[in-house]
Amino acid sequence: MIKVGIVGGTGYTGVELLRILAQHPKVKLKVITSRQEAGMAVDELFPSLRKKITLKFSDPSKADLNKCDLVFFATPNGVAMQQARSLFDAGVKIIDLSADFRIKDVAEWEKWYGMSHACPELVAEAIYGLPEVNRASIKNAKLIANPGCYPTAVQLGFLPLIEAKIVDMNQLIADTKSGVSGAGRKAEVHTLFPEAADNFKSYAVPGHRHLPEIKQGLSNIARKQIGLTFVPHLTPMIRGIHATLYATLTKQIDLQTLYADRYANEPFVDVLPAGSHPETRSVRGSNFCRIAVHRPQGGNIAVILSVTDNLVKGAAGQAVQNMNIMFGLPETLGIEHVPLLP
Repeated sequence: MIKVGIVGGTGYTGVELLRILAQHPKVKLKVITSRQEAGMAVDELFPSLRKKITLKFSDPSKADLNKCDLVFFATPNGVAMQQARSLFDAGVKIIDLSADFRIKDVAEWEKWYGMSHACPELVAEAIYGLPEVNRASIKNAKLIANPGCYPTAVQLGFLPLIEAKIVDMNQLIADTKSGVSGAGRKAEVHTLFPEAADNFKSYAVPGHRHLPEIKQGLSNIARKQIGLTFVPHLTPMIRGIHATLYATLTKQIDLQTLYADRYANEPFVDVLPAGSHPETRSVRGSNFCRIAVHRPQGGNIAVILSVTDNLVKGAAGQAVQNMNIMFGLPETLGIEHVPLLP
């Protein structure tokens, strides 16, 4: 059994991680920390976990995480980098669901996240945890930087086009939408029900924190700098990412076959039949990314539709997928949930 600790188990990503790990046949939960809820039973805060998790939240300053085989950080940006060094040196594997180790250029990270990096020497050690790209490196990783929700949907959508070098890589466009849970569980005016319901809006058009992460990933695949316009939107739903991606084709190719072949052996990427329009509810509560490929009117613009659940494939589910790979388990173990409907 893998002895697992979770730092920050009270946010939406944290409770999603708990939901998945509570049913994982090879995991033993040892520690779940929360400074604010220390001493409270986990199932008191989250009744959905009654009879599944019997632990109490521990004070982070008193939790003995060094006895774990793996520690997940489901914390705000800036927390994992404060604690990762001691765990790393103790031989504890780490999967960080925040952005602390995703961007290799530390100065770039500091610019977008507005703080000094507390552990820049570990950034080079971190493996970016997108299994469809870095599976081989993930197997031997000690520290995983789990991808963000938007970056997962966008990169998986563009990936076959970039690998095949058949699009203008200077003019990629990602028009993305997210459910409100993507903003986290903290209380903020813009996520209150009267503010978010019956409303649809774009935000961070001048620049979103996920932009450098997406550009880094796609540029690594292209082996040169790519140009990307990334516009996120907030939608009045709880879960889900819908990415509508545009690219100008430079070569004529059967896009449906390209995508079907690229993802034929990927357990969590589902390329839909030609002409499909994937819905966010088709992946709700699951670790799937569903993709549809279009070329309107047979023109030179490829339109790729990519949907995920931001809390699962966009966060906790992908983290567990990475855990399975790191520990030599079947990659799909514990994360084969059928999507919820309605």
